[in-house]
Amino acid sequence: MKGPAGVTALVLAETVAGSLWLLFLTPLWHEVRRGFFKLTGAVSLLLSATLWYSASVGLVEGDDAGRWALRFAAALALGTALWLGMMFTRWHPAARAVGLVCMPVSVGLLLAMAATAEGSFVVAAIQLVAGAAFLGAVMDGLLLGHWYLTDRGLTRGPIDRYTTALIAAVGLEVVAVLLGGFGPTGDDSQFNPLLTSAGLAAWIALGMVGTTALIAFLIRAALKGERSSAVQAATGFFYLAVITAMTAEFAAKVRFLP
Repeated sequence: MKGPAGVTALVLAETVAGSLWLLFLTPLWHEVRRGFFKLTGAVSLLLSATLWYSASVGLVEGDDAGRWALRFAAALALGTALWLGMMFTRWHPAARAVGLVCMPVSVGLLLAMAATAEGSFVVAAIQLVAGAAFLGAVMDGLLLGHWYLTDRGLTRGPIDRYTTALIAAVGLEVVAVLLGGFGPTGDDSQFNPLLTSAGLAAWIALGMVGTTALIAFLIRAALKGERSSAVQAATGFFYLAVITAMTAEFAAKVRFLP
C-alpha cells in the first residue's frame, strides 16, 4: 500500500480491530443492553467500509501482501455487516458467533498489512497490534460513555475496565512509536515534507501519545466521583483522547509504508 490512502487504511484497520476485540473479548456481552452492540456495530461498519475503500485506493500493483490486506478488509466489512444485521433481527447468539469469527479475520488483516511495511515484519506487527489496542480503547470508551446516558443502571465496571485498557495501551503505543524510529524518511510529495524529510512525524506521534496518557489519567480521576456527572466528564475526556490518539497514529504510520 502507499500514500495517504494506505496510511488511512492502516489507522482504520487498527481502530476496527481494536474495537472488535474489546467488544467481544470482555464481559461486556453480559453487562450492557444489546443496543450498545448495535451502536458500536454501526460505527464499526462505517469505519470498516471506509477501510475497504482506502485499502483499494492505496493498493500497489503487484503487491501480494496488499492484495491479501484488501481481501481481509472486504471480509471484515462484510462480516461486520452480517453480525450487525443479526443484532437488529434479534439473532443475538448468532450475531455474537459471527462477531467472534470476525476477530481472527481482523488479526489476518493486521498481519497482511504488517507485510506491506518497509521494515521488519515483526516490528510492524507489534506496531499494528499496539495501535489496535490504543485506538480500540479510546473508540469503545467514548461510545460506552455515551451509552451511560441511556442505561442509568449500568455499573462503573465497564468504563473503569476501558480506562484501564487505555492506560495499558498507552504503554504499548510508546514502545511501538519508539520501535518505528526517528529521523527523516525521505521526500514524498503526497505528505507534508515536515513529516517526512524533516522527520517530525515520530516526535508528533510521541507527543500525542503522551497527551493521551495524561487524558487517560484524568479519566481515571474523573471516575472517582460518585455522581453521574463523573461519567459525563470522563466521556468528555474520551472525546479528547480520540483526537490525540488518532493524530498519534496517523503521524506514526507516515513512516510505516515504503
